Amino acid sequence: MTAIQLNAEIYEALSIIAKDESLLRKAAKALKKLATQKCDETLMTEKRFFAGIDEAKEQIKSGKCKKMLQNENLDDFLVRNGYV
Repeated sequence: MTAIQLNAEIYEALSIIAKDESLLRKAAKALKKLATQKCDETLMTEKRFFAGIDEAKEQIKSGKCKKMLQNENLDDFLVRNGYV
């Protein structure tokens, strides 16, 4: 079944339940549940976020961090540190 056929099938089903608010609520809930199952790889968990912060703090304490020089722009910083 193609995406166009699936879209048509979904819209046909929605047109049938459109007159019943309780069915629409159930459909909306089911669709939200399906939408959240699609994982966004650009997002990180709260645990991973704070682990990154803790790691950065440790790098700062041990002197393994890279700092921008006064009046240095980001492009110059990236070049100086070999990122570009």
